[in-house]
Amino acid sequence: MNTSITTFGALKASGYASKSIKTELRDNLIAALQSGKETFPGMHGYENTVIPQLERAILSKHNINLLGLRGQGKTRIARLMINLLDEYIPYVSGSEMNDDPFHPISRFARDMVAENGDNTPISWLHRSERFFEKLATPDVTIADLIGDIDPIKAANLKLSYADERVIHFGMIPRANRCLFVINELPDLQARIQVALFNILEEGDVQIRGFKLRLPLDLQFVFTANPEDYTNRGSIVTPLKDRIGSQILTHYSADIQTAKKITQQESEKMDNRMCQVHVPELAKDILEQIAFEARESEYIDHKSGVSARMSITAYENLISTAERRALMNNEKETTVRYSDLIGMIPSITGKMELVYEGEQEGTSFVAQHLISEATKTLFLQYFPKVEKLKKQDQETPYDEVLKWFFEADAIELTDDANEETYETALLSIKPLVALLQKYQPKVASIDAPFLMEFILWALVEFKRLSKQKTASGMSFNDLYDSLLKGL
Repeated sequence: MNTSITTFGALKASGYASKSIKTELRDNLIAALQSGKETFPGMHGYENTVIPQLERAILSKHNINLLGLRGQGKTRIARLMINLLDEYIPYVSGSEMNDDPFHPISRFARDMVAENGDNTPISWLHRSERFFEKLATPDVTIADLIGDIDPIKAANLKLSYADERVIHFGMIPRANRCLFVINELPDLQARIQVALFNILEEGDVQIRGFKLRLPLDLQFVFTANPEDYTNRGSIVTPLKDRIGSQILTHYSADIQTAKKITQQESEKMDNRMCQVHVPELAKDILEQIAFEARESEYIDHKSGVSARMSITAYENLISTAERRALMNNEKETTVRYSDLIGMIPSITGKMELVYEGEQEGTSFVAQHLISEATKTLFLQYFPKVEKLKKQDQETPYDEVLKWFFEADAIELTDDANEETYETALLSIKPLVALLQKYQPKVASIDAPFLMEFILWALVEFKRLSKQKTASGMSFNDLYDSLLKGL
């Protein structure tokens, strides 16, 4: 489109055809599907579920309600829809409603076109400016969304209250020909939801006795949590009836997809003072924590566990390693298993606990989730740790346990430099042999993490004991403390 056009006459001469935003979205989606272009880039895990439903809704020119728990990318989907809009659209210059010069709806634009005809000035609106978003809160009023009479405007223009020009329009009329998103729709008071009926269906706007025929051209996208989540409210039935498609979102079905999302959304590490290497196992444990949380007896399943938990936990994990490297004046470092403890502040604030969880406390629940994730993933890398064994039965972990039985405790300090940390772990020869036997292809840079991972797992499976020290963590034989007390 030639954005140098500045008059209505030149626009008509160019052959420009006006179309609604829903037609615009539909046409551009058709072109994207035919060319094989990705329609919603970055929405991992939705390729075969949510995205096809979205595409069908857009093809049907429906207003959309995205229903799902927190942290499922509902708002992100809505924001990505602007990529399906035309790059530029023309509007009557000076119009607060982005009036289409071919179909003006505001008094200002109608008068402008009637007065100037083909000389009506035209401006161009980029698609990035066609996104409006409103978080629904109980204090949102009709004046905010639709509008109200402005007595100051009436006084300045010397107009009576019977003149429609005294109306100060709210967000929705000003979002004409745009994508309008209302987040957390159930939080909107019922009477405010009722005010949306006519806008969605008939195109009427009613403001303090005014009944204006205002056929707004809007693509509505609503987001909502399931209605049984807390007691905040619900979507009134007539409004549901006027929303064309309700699409259910969901969390990632597997760890690999969850990892993609976390990596995509996490803060880029280009500005970090040192290079932090994160083993794939550490990333897997981090994502497994979220999976464990969604099944945990301590956490309210109705509230969900947001993907933001994994994202902020990942950032804290890297920061824990970075802090240690900065203290040791190291340019490079690798994440350690003990660094997972640094994620706890990012986990505790992202959980809605049930009564049992509140009794135990958020910190306990967070550590419990790390423990469960450790036990789950350990079995994917190493043989199962048997709870009971026969007297003469050998296990893969006997030599490691024997080493701890015969040796003193080994302490891994939180702030130890890389060399000290690795030397301490390599001193446990049976541990090195165990790793080489069951994970022979592990990269040398990841080996210390896996060795510490084995120690923590053996603690979780009650084969070793650990004790928090002033500077770190001490690992010892399970019965050492008992024997020392004799």
